[in-house]
Amino acid sequence: MSTATQPDSVRLFLALWPVDAVRDQLRAWRDAWTWPRGATPVHTDKLHVTLHFLGNQPTARLPEFLDGFQVSFSPFNLQFGRPELMHGGIAWLAPHGEPQGLLDLHARLSDALVALGLTPEARTYRPHVTMARRANGAGVPASGPAIDWAVGGYALVESRGGTYTVLKEYS
Repeated sequence: MSTATQPDSVRLFLALWPVDAVRDQLRAWRDAWTWPRGATPVHTDKLHVTLHFLGNQPTARLPEFLDGFQVSFSPFNLQFGRPELMHGGIAWLAPHGEPQGLLDLHARLSDALVALGLTPEARTYRPHVTMARRANGAGVPASGPAIDWAVGGYALVESRGGTYTVLKEYS
């Protein structure tokens, strides 16, 4: 699948979208890493937890998606603080655990994808916040701020030309 958005399509994903206080804590974690030359740290306004990546979708279906991704949801807390450097040079911050509320939300959104005729990713869901790409050789911080994110909703987000736009927030 091409990463470029076609004129009659939108590139979409569902995400946990942090409030400013959580985003500031995520930024502090990102800034605690030592990045090698060529690494591309994620811009602060793009820090998030992806729930499902939808890729390029027909613009004409956007109203259907805006309604179709409303699922029952119970707020939960997500605690972050495990920096990891993954094979392939992706640096991310992982949660200390996967609360049942997160797993339930992910599953309900998977069902919504299927109901809309889309196919959820087959790989196991691993929640995280990407800190940087092309980060092989990065210095992983020993510690950072404890993040206790009270998740009260999720968002449908469009990615266009390097800019993320929240199309709808669900709570």
